[in-house]
Amino acid sequence: MITLLKIGGSLITDKNQQATFRQTVMAQVAAEISAALASQPTLKLIIGHGSGSFGHFEAARYNTMTGVQSADEWVGFAKVATIAAELNYLVAKELHKVTIPALRIQPSASILAEDGVIKQMSLRSVERALENNLIPLIYGDVAFDTVRGGTIVSTETIFTYFASQLPINRIILLGEVDGVYDNRQNIIETITPANFQDYQSALGASGGVDVTGGMLSKVQDMLKLASREPYPVIQIINGTRRGIIRDALTGVPVKGTTIKVN
Repeated sequence: MITLLKIGGSLITDKNQQATFRQTVMAQVAAEISAALASQPTLKLIIGHGSGSFGHFEAARYNTMTGVQSADEWVGFAKVATIAAELNYLVAKELHKVTIPALRIQPSASILAEDGVIKQMSLRSVERALENNLIPLIYGDVAFDTVRGGTIVSTETIFTYFASQLPINRIILLGEVDGVYDNRQNIIETITPANFQDYQSALGASGGVDVTGGMLSKVQDMLKLASREPYPVIQIINGTRRGIIRDALTGVPVKGTTIKVN
């Protein structure tokens, strides 16, 4: 079985300042992933990350998420792809510094979406990487779209597609908060389809520029994913807490929000 680990854009970039990489934070994240892999060498892992203040600023400028039709919008489409890939390169460098064999895989090279939903994406490179003990590294990216012309596909959207095609048993989302908060600013320990309506009003947008919808959109996406076979368990945790990434990857109970079917 495979674990999907998403490194939030808000964690590794300053989402209020364009193209600002938090190298020290990413180095700590990489060190903890490396420690988990050292203790569990058989762990099958796919890493993804958000675009943070790299892709979101350009995408907001050209309104890429809602569609790409004009010549100017297509230029913006290409710019978003380029700057999203720049962040991916910086993340890969930090992973390789601690001997994590990450293989960069560009989603836009093979994704075809239909009104924002991925309809096809080549997974052969992902599968071959895992077969050879490499760790696929993907990211939120642009995509051609049969309805919108072009659009943005978030890391969560890509994870949802992966979960429908690959044997995924858990997903870990790293942010800079301890989980999902209710209206009283308490951590919601568990979200299921049965209790989601009770908490929906508390789920506002994320801080900074985020064209993919913030926490509400992420929780909705993850609920849909958790409700489909093979019913993966999803955790939202605080990646700034030292040791928590290593513990979560190795199965140690950690503070955060769990999203599951029941």
